[in-house]
Amino acid sequence: MEMENKGRVFSVNGPVVVAVNLQGAKMYDMVKVGEKGLVGEIIGIHEDRVTIQVYEETAGIKPGEPVISTFEPLSVELGPGLIGSIFDGTQRPLEKIRADFGDFIARGVETEALDRTRKWHFRPTVTVGAEVTAGDILGEVEETKTITHKIMIPPGVSGKVKEIQEGAFTVNEVVAVIDQNGVEKPLTLMQRWPVRTPRPYRQKLNLNEPLITGQRVIDTLFPIAKGGVACIPGPFGSGKTVVQHQLAKWSDADVIVFIGCGERGNEMTDVLMEFPELVDPYTGEPLMQRTVLIANTSNMPVAAREASVYTGITIAEYFRDMGYKVALMADSTSRWAEAMREISGRLEEMPGDEGFPAYLGSRIASFYERAGKVLCLGSDGRVGSLSVIGAVSPPGGDLSEPVTQNTLRVVQVFWGLEDKLAYKRHFPAINWLVSYSLYISHLEEFWKKNVAPDFVENRALAMRILQQEAELEEVVRLVGVESLSSKDRFVLEVARSIREDFLQQNAFQEFDTFTSLRKQYLILKAILAYYRAGLEALEKGLSLKEVLYIPARERIARAKYVPEGELSKIEQIEEDLREQLEAKLRGEVESNV
Repeated sequence: MEMENKGRVFSVNGPVVVAVNLQGAKMYDMVKVGEKGLVGEIIGIHEDRVTIQVYEETAGIKPGEPVISTFEPLSVELGPGLIGSIFDGTQRPLEKIRADFGDFIARGVETEALDRTRKWHFRPTVTVGAEVTAGDILGEVEETKTITHKIMIPPGVSGKVKEIQEGAFTVNEVVAVIDQNGVEKPLTLMQRWPVRTPRPYRQKLNLNEPLITGQRVIDTLFPIAKGGVACIPGPFGSGKTVVQHQLAKWSDADVIVFIGCGERGNEMTDVLMEFPELVDPYTGEPLMQRTVLIANTSNMPVAAREASVYTGITIAEYFRDMGYKVALMADSTSRWAEAMREISGRLEEMPGDEGFPAYLGSRIASFYERAGKVLCLGSDGRVGSLSVIGAVSPPGGDLSEPVTQNTLRVVQVFWGLEDKLAYKRHFPAINWLVSYSLYISHLEEFWKKNVAPDFVENRALAMRILQQEAELEEVVRLVGVESLSSKDRFVLEVARSIREDFLQQNAFQEFDTFTSLRKQYLILKAILAYYRAGLEALEKGLSLKEVLYIPARERIARAKYVPEGELSKIEQIEEDLREQLEAKLRGEVESNV
């Protein structure tokens, strides 16, 4: 829709354009700026002047050029074809743009997010005459082998099904008609939704199930619940992106949305090259069959970076509304905050801490608060969850800077990365002394019921041993290791075993890159069984050297490389080490097994 009176450009300041005479302008409406029709968003209105945030490079735009409003906010297209796609920050499909226009995105390029030519087979799940309400499922489309796309009644629509048909349709063809109080509402496979408005649900639910990531330090020590929020702050080189990639690869979510927000292009390239070749351990299908990628790299326009996190989380909410478990990775929210700071500066707003806008905290909070486990709209009582994991890149690793501090106020899990651990080749480089998870009490029942009754007890003991190691190392620095008792030196050895044989994980080793909860439990149980049996043997008079050098210890170190189908080998370790220690106590000489 175009009004007769077009506005015109008054001034240009980087991505911020001021227009005049733009009639009917409303906050957050999308506009086309200049002769090239650059996409922008209204972010301020003062008398007859309208401030626009442009999502593309504004070089060459001059005063007097036309500005046309679309009279609708920045919205995303939601429908079949999202899974496996790669979009930019405003949901332009990068693969289609490359096919049509070449390797570089020309300014003003417009193309639909969802393919209008591909036909999808729609299978209705309701019949003519059925009463339906917002959120009810009209029918299904098999999008990939692992994801059945549920076509839902959009929010605000309810009534009686007047027409519905099975067959092959494009996303913009009418598949059903709803009679809403005498008004016919045609429905297609696709719906649009404004990205800055959270999608509605019936009720938020308590979190009681972990998001299993296959990363031992996370799943056992600092877990995140499905529907929970976590942040990964760390200095340059500490492995934030690698951890995010591991979570995107191996999390037991149904759908993954990965937002590359202002990160280096080569890191997004790694994702694009790796994911099609990787196999999902839960379904056996390629990982791209459950993944949506939003790529807004550091060389792309800064304003679109600010929009990219909203585009990503709206797509994630859409799959949550189908009843799926969704995990969203944002890498990195610091770049998003920097985009806000740059635009705020051009708008000449009053700066807050370190030049960030005063509303930084509320923007970060509103983003993370869109996570959760919810009772979805609709009459079938389906439950969906959206977990949000954001990486933070504090300059110089300074965790007191505003983005990290504002993030920590709203998240429940803190995985503190440390470059010193990364330099020691300890990955994931999550510092176990500063990290925390506030979901432990929510997940105890799940662990006891689905893993083992003593899972929580073992986790607590491992944390105590690691804490004890930190205290003993202070003593060692002052007076040397020789001053410690045999018991204390044994504690240091067990702590080293927890660090190297349990927490340290090799992302490139087939059997170590992903570890099931059962295997995690068995490895830690074997280490702690050695700890308990070793302390007992020391008290009974065995020397520290005899306790340390038993054949079963080597098998503990190799336990993480045991395939998932051979976990009985790890279970046997505990029995063997007890026998070997008892044999030493009896003075027997056991053969090397």
